[in-house]
Amino acid sequence: MRVLLSTYDSRGGIEPLAALGVRLQALGAEVLVCGPPDCAERLAEVSVPLVPAGEPVRALVHRARPPSPDDVPRLTAELIATWFDKVAAAARGCDALVATGVVPAAVGARSVAEKLGIHCVHVSYCPIFLPSPHHPPTPLPGRPLPPDVTDNRVLWDLNVESYNAVFGEALNTHRASVGLPPVRNVRHYLLGDHPWLAADPVLGPWPEPADLDVVQTGAWILPDQRPLPAELEAFLDAGPAPVYVGFGSMRAPENIARVAIEAIRAQGRRALVARGWADLALVDDRGDCFAVGEVNQQALFGRVAAVVHHGGAGTTTTATRAGAPQVVVPQWADQPYWASRVADLGIGAAHGLQAPTTESLSASLAAVLTPGTRARAKAVAGTIRTDGATVAARLLLDAVSRKTVN
Repeated sequence: MRVLLSTYDSRGGIEPLAALGVRLQALGAEVLVCGPPDCAERLAEVSVPLVPAGEPVRALVHRARPPSPDDVPRLTAELIATWFDKVAAAARGCDALVATGVVPAAVGARSVAEKLGIHCVHVSYCPIFLPSPHHPPTPLPGRPLPPDVTDNRVLWDLNVESYNAVFGEALNTHRASVGLPPVRNVRHYLLGDHPWLAADPVLGPWPEPADLDVVQTGAWILPDQRPLPAELEAFLDAGPAPVYVGFGSMRAPENIARVAIEAIRAQGRRALVARGWADLALVDDRGDCFAVGEVNQQALFGRVAAVVHHGGAGTTTTATRAGAPQVVVPQWADQPYWASRVADLGIGAAHGLQAPTTESLSASLAAVLTPGTRARAKAVAGTIRTDGATVAARLLLDAVSRKTVN
């Protein structure tokens, strides 16, 4: 059986697909990923082959001028065109396609699967991207939610209009070019009838009752066996557990490295700064701080006093599994959701959306660097499932097998 995994996303969206790819391979499937070139090194480490598609996500996110709503039509058309081309070539001979990542890539992948008659599943990593009466939709670029509407079902109806307005023209232009009929409801087409939610049921539950039949598999976690660098081990062993600060693939708040280090020092703690895509750096040469690049967070987070981060799904799940108290400094998209879940579970604090100051971040750290928060974090860590990728792999292979038999 051959499976194609498709995404256009940053590292946090690549890691779950790597986990699913490894589990599918273990169950005997042949796996190929179609995704941005940024993920080549990580996928090579776990022996999952890649067909690179699109420009590097890092270049897009961190260019001098961030993409504006005016850029969306062009970027949408470019991504859909790329996915129709790259995925169509990669998917020939495949039995199933798993689509995730930004909407243009995901609807392009589903259209290719439709054209080739391939079983297709859409995956979200966070509940808020799936329609529900329990939460409002995330606004699309240039399409803010009307402030006078508070009924979530009405907001989701308006969200359909936004999807059609932002993505419909480019999608249907390319569908027509390959002989497919136009899509009238882009969001419904994107999700399908039974979308998957690859999030932990404790950390990111799907609230019922809901209007959508969602299959929650649990988070897709790839066990990381990489050793920590010797220099990092030496720093960890040289004193009390440090506070980690990192913003992954995100544009970090201005001066966040200085603000974080000052806040951590104000709590009498050592600091461990992850460079990430924002290239965070130390502010002086004092021995109480250390900078790291790409490391095994699963091994590291169990050895820190707290984790200060942006609230990506992957980082939040890894820190929660490790039992590390968290301070989440959200920027956009699903990050405020994960911040609220960390706070609601009592395993950390949610900083406001405003840029942190030394004082505000120090206050958040003071709230989580307590025996009670650490005990609660340890307790919740024991409830986080680790079998999500296996569950998803078996569901996918079983679905394809039933389709083949029928």
